[in-house]
Amino acid sequence: MADLRSDRFVRSHLKVRQLVLLIELARHGSVVHAAEAANLTQPAASKLLGELEHALGVQLFERLPRGVAPTEYGQVMMRRAGAALAEMDAAYQEVMELLSGMSGRVNVGTVLTPSAVLVPMAINRLKAHHARLHVSVSVDLSKVLIERLRAGDLDLVIGRILDSAVAAELNFEPITDEPHSLIVRANHPLLSLASHSLEELSRQGWILPPHGSILRDRLTAQFLSQGLEPPLETVETSSLPVIANLLMGSNMVAPLPEELVQPYLQAGMLAVLPFDLGVRMDMYGIVTRRNHQFSPGAEAMLIELREVAAARYPCAARAV
Repeated sequence: MADLRSDRFVRSHLKVRQLVLLIELARHGSVVHAAEAANLTQPAASKLLGELEHALGVQLFERLPRGVAPTEYGQVMMRRAGAALAEMDAAYQEVMELLSGMSGRVNVGTVLTPSAVLVPMAINRLKAHHARLHVSVSVDLSKVLIERLRAGDLDLVIGRILDSAVAAELNFEPITDEPHSLIVRANHPLLSLASHSLEELSRQGWILPPHGSILRDRLTAQFLSQGLEPPLETVETSSLPVIANLLMGSNMVAPLPEELVQPYLQAGMLAVLPFDLGVRMDMYGIVTRRNHQFSPGAEAMLIELREVAAARYPCAARAV
């Protein structure tokens, strides 16, 4: 049953201009600059903000000597305002799609490995049927992508849900995990050795994902569990072209899924070092907002991702 107080608040007190103002306050941290960005005068912006705080009965922003800072209530309202405006944008897109056939825009977020094969295959299938549909792809860490999904910036994400506090807001359809191998250039000196040790490898130069990634944390834990310091000579990047060219031009090593660099392996430019890192990654999958109504374009993208994933990883999804 609907909460009548919430219904009264939305219908009687909430204004679209207040949502826009909240978004601009999040961006600028200043009522003056937010008002300018929202095409409001400063007094009008202050009045809208005051009316919203009065209707809610809480303080949304702390007034500071220079600007404003959101309270915990303000953080909730800013995030939800972004999602609400994104829904209105999606509604506009959907109306335009109905008027002109399947067009519009789909915003997809993905972690690195699915961006190499799964996502391009799904996009190619989608574009074969809906050539006018514009697809935007963002590649980033799961944590960043999930926050953008919750804010309404993305329609769906191929990644992981790492924060249990937000799991109730989301749906997760598992696809597969990411077994990682140690990748080196072809003819790397280590390839001629009969065996390898983690101690020996710790003295190599490593190409690693940025701090805060799951893989980085698990690799660090693996070194420390064996009484070893993590590698000192490192390059941090998540860019595949940068990783591939660094590997081919040096004796560095990089922990990567073989699927991600398969073309380089097949061409004989890179090789897999026969060493078990002992690091496994959690399943990644398709993440969507619970009870969210997709636009026709986003729904078509979701269908293609499901079909490509089922064909490419038939056993992994059933094993969950």
